[in-house]
Amino acid sequence: MKAILSALAAGLLAGAMVASQAKLPPPPPKSDAEKAAEADKAAATKTKEAADLTKAQDKAVANYKKNAASTDRKK
Repeated sequence: MKAILSALAAGLLAGAMVASQAKLPPPPPKSDAEKAAEADKAAATKTKEAADLTKAQDKAVANYKKNAASTDRKK
């Protein structure tokens, strides 16, 4: 039983050492069209996020103005 466990442990250790030495090949370089598409996507995402933020801020301001009068405390 101990021999089986030690052989299994040695095999796992050897496998881990081999796996740590393995390297993946580098990805192929991106073409100009892929780079442009990626930049366009990033710009569109940034624009959409800015529009969503503005919409949320406008909604918060409208909610505040609507409810501020009813909770206005006089000092």
